[in-house]
Amino acid sequence: MAQTTNLQNKKGSLKMRQALIGYSFIAPNFLGFAIFILFPVIFTIVLSVMNWDGFNAMTFAGFDNFRAIFRDRVFKSSFWLTLLYVVFTVALTLLASLGLACALNKKIKGRDAFRSAIFFPYVASMIAIGAVWKQLFESNYGPINMALRALGVDNPPGWFASTDWAIWGVIIVAIWKFMGYYMLIYLAGLQDIPAQLYEAATLDGATGWQKFRKITLPMLTPSTFFVFMMLTINSFKSFDLIYALTQGGPGTSTTLLANYIYNQTFVYWDYGKSAAASIILFVIVLAVTIVQFRGEKKFTDYL
Repeated sequence: MAQTTNLQNKKGSLKMRQALIGYSFIAPNFLGFAIFILFPVIFTIVLSVMNWDGFNAMTFAGFDNFRAIFRDRVFKSSFWLTLLYVVFTVALTLLASLGLACALNKKIKGRDAFRSAIFFPYVASMIAIGAVWKQLFESNYGPINMALRALGVDNPPGWFASTDWAIWGVIIVAIWKFMGYYMLIYLAGLQDIPAQLYEAATLDGATGWQKFRKITLPMLTPSTFFVFMMLTINSFKSFDLIYALTQGGPGTSTTLLANYIYNQTFVYWDYGKSAAASIILFVIVLAVTIVQFRGEKKFTDYL
């Protein structure tokens, strides 16, 4: 009995040591998660029901911050602008990246150079991108409007100087910047499609569109779902591109939800309202993500 007990104790000690070794390896990740994600999230939830300017003592506000946000004209405008930005940026970037991937998946001269050139904007400095595109879209002497005048457009758009056109200029730049990255994802998906499928379709007399519709799109469903999901999430929280191009202006014509949150925090010093707006943005993104996951199966069945 004593030997059996000692053996069980040794096994228990060994399992404990192994568990401690395992925990020691994952402890840094848990610590980083707790410091940089878990604690800020909890603090944001607490702040959303508080009044605090960062200097004076916190006071309990209940749901007053949420009520104030839903009555705020700028928030309502930011909400609809964000939806407009997300819909057009996601749809057009997805189409552009897919089209470029299909074109550059073929054996054409200079293919690698074209791939590198299209991907370059994704890794370029956001400040440099903002400076260059502001000059390109300059309403009076910018190359884009000069080209439009040369084509016969008497009154070209004011772009970033116009409250009506600024958001469309931002959307164009966003598509240009991000399509290269998602093109690579589609390229990886295209190169995983077996060539035998296309050869069999050719023997059966399938046209190019039929091959694309019946082979390429269904086989790219995982890539499309990933691109669609990441584009949507990143578009909802887009901040740096808008800040570099327009800083939310002119007026509030390009103030998206992320810019609204920034202004509440660092311009008006209203941390409670900022935290409440952050939670609203989180709920919107979460709801959209759930809908995307549920819609993936229907999209696959349709194809």
